[in-house]
Amino acid sequence: MSDAFLSSDEFDEQAHQLYNQGRYDEALDTLREGVTLYPNAVELRIGMGYAYLAREEFAWSRRAFEQALELDPDHEDALAGMGEVLLPLGDRIGALRRFERLLQLGFQEDHELMLQAGRALFRSGLLAPAHRFFDLAQTAEPRCVEALACLGYVTHRMGRDGGALYWLRRALAVDPNYNEARVYLGNLLYDRGESAAALIHFERTRPQDHFDELGLWRTIELKRTLYRLADDDPDLTPWLSRLGELAPEPNPTEDLLAEIEAQQPDGTTRDPNQLELFGALMADVPALQRKHGRGEAHQVATLHGRMLRGTWDEILLQLKVAESGTDPVSLSEFMAGLARRGREETGVIIPLTDAEAFIRGSAEAGVLRIVQ
Repeated sequence: MSDAFLSSDEFDEQAHQLYNQGRYDEALDTLREGVTLYPNAVELRIGMGYAYLAREEFAWSRRAFEQALELDPDHEDALAGMGEVLLPLGDRIGALRRFERLLQLGFQEDHELMLQAGRALFRSGLLAPAHRFFDLAQTAEPRCVEALACLGYVTHRMGRDGGALYWLRRALAVDPNYNEARVYLGNLLYDRGESAAALIHFERTRPQDHFDELGLWRTIELKRTLYRLADDDPDLTPWLSRLGELAPEPNPTEDLLAEIEAQQPDGTTRDPNQLELFGALMADVPALQRKHGRGEAHQVATLHGRMLRGTWDEILLQLKVAESGTDPVSLSEFMAGLARRGREETGVIIPLTDAEAFIRGSAEAGVLRIVQ
């Protein structure tokens, strides 16, 4: 059948399939042909916007989204796309305005749109707004592992390690095979100096699960150090092979630039152990905790998303029931077991002195999250 007899929806579907295959040039050709026949088809204009965006042709992408919004000012995909393309063009206020419009129109229940906005804001370094949209995505779809993991990433970048541990571990509680979150968690623990805990998570991944050299180098280093392996130990072979697949050929110019970037303003070299994941400096934000009265009510979320409410002592009892069920273990045995697990997986020592100290320590270890 000739393309002249295709509907605008069929043009859009063809282009969508090409886009998903990474064939952006062909997708654009299809969309242009469709727009020639159907100039008022909003979906075709939106498709062009995203295809140009994928090719990083931001000016053309912006124009396509503008044309779509002229046809339908409140189309959610056009608003999200316009917000996304305005960020690399430097118009942060305009981008935030488009994302805010999505909320005004009631799309906070669309977790995919909320994730799209959050990811775009995160890439542009707008951490607080990104956290807001990731939180909306997680609220709309509590078991969305990507939303949970993204909350972990942005919370870590905001300098709140306890919260980051919680969200990453919750993502892994939903999907233990979500290795992107596990690799990030291993790197986070490594940066905190928790070598044994980091290796636990690295060893739960395969070399093929790593798409960045950082986690591979650290896994090899920790295996050599903690297990006292020789450089030619067979256990290291698959990790070294994967590293060879990812490591680029040496480039003197890039090496020189990396050396310059590693220097601080006074000419000294940054301590690599103080670098955040993938090279960004880690923010050192001390946690300021307020002591609460003994009878004050609190709210705590478990890794499985269950909300516990009451005094610290009441929450501790609820937590025991939630984690242990009807198992005949004493409260002290439960606390010791959870503290031991937290120590193994995060390196954080959870105090056992009283309910409040135990719950706050558990939050720092990422075993739970204090909501209120």
